[in-house]
Amino acid sequence: MDNQIEIELNPTDILKKEFKTKMRGYEPEEVDGYLDLVIKDYQTYQEAIDRLTAENARLFKKVDELNRQLSASDNVKESAPQQSSAATNYDILKRLSNLERHVFGAKLSEQNQAPQTRVQNHSQFDETNL
Repeated sequence: MDNQIEIELNPTDILKKEFKTKMRGYEPEEVDGYLDLVIKDYQTYQEAIDRLTAENARLFKKVDELNRQLSASDNVKESAPQQSSAATNYDILKRLSNLERHVFGAKLSEQNQAPQTRVQNHSQFDETNL
């Protein structure tokens, strides 16, 4: 921020400046009145410059802070997908296992009961034929 503009005049310099008078020169009161307006404008401009310089410095600090927060957030996001991916995979496997147990578990229990029934029927058949 070393882009300072060099200003040669300030309100005090303008106020203290005295001009020589000549026979056909300007009216001193009119010149003084006009220079008073110039001084007032210079003061207003200087106040605006000071205010804008302070605001500019504040905004630069805010940008730096937000960039640091964004960088930290990016670092967290880079490590988080691996953790959430593992958790998501675990959840999917758990749900799949429950689904298989529900669907195939009923079929397995039917198949387990069917051989027992066949064995019972088969043993009854053997007893009657003996």
